[in-house]
Amino acid sequence: MARVATPKLISCPIRLARTRHGADLRSNLDILPPNPANSPAMPTLLVLHGPNLNLLGERETQHYGRDSLEAIDQRLRERGRRAGIEVETFQSNAEAALLERIHAAKSDGTAFIIINPAAFTHTSVALRDALAAVRIPFIEVHLSNIHAREPFRRQSYFSDLAAGVISGLGPIVYELALEGALARLDAARKA
Repeated sequence: MARVATPKLISCPIRLARTRHGADLRSNLDILPPNPANSPAMPTLLVLHGPNLNLLGERETQHYGRDSLEAIDQRLRERGRRAGIEVETFQSNAEAALLERIHAAKSDGTAFIIINPAAFTHTSVALRDALAAVRIPFIEVHLSNIHAREPFRRQSYFSDLAAGVISGLGPIVYELALEGALARLDAARKA
């Protein structure tokens, strides 16, 4: 059996040549510049923060740490940008607003959710049902170890539906959840 040589691809940088009229080669060839509207949309990861998390950094720092919510969100957005994922964050003290945002996620391109339901962890069947209904994978996070706190905080209405639960490590729980979500999204993309 004869062997067929496989052609080798050679990569070389191309510099856009300037014409004597100052226009670059791209415009001379009528090549349009890249248009983000024509590119596939960047996947979106939604981070939901429940009640009182807007007070992070000043409220019960022995349980929740000194980082502000804005600082946590900024780190998540930066890491998402490096990974090619848009990270959108949303905080509300109102259950209805969180419900509406979860419902909107079903049709806005959200590929994954990270949620810290905060006090709603132990009380909200409505948020649980919304997450079940939209069928978007999610990771539940808690800054404090809910299992080492008061007995009423040990019950979560979300954990059995979650792809994972990260608890008790302080603000880094969000970053760990983001890494887990990125790994799952990458595995799904490759499947």
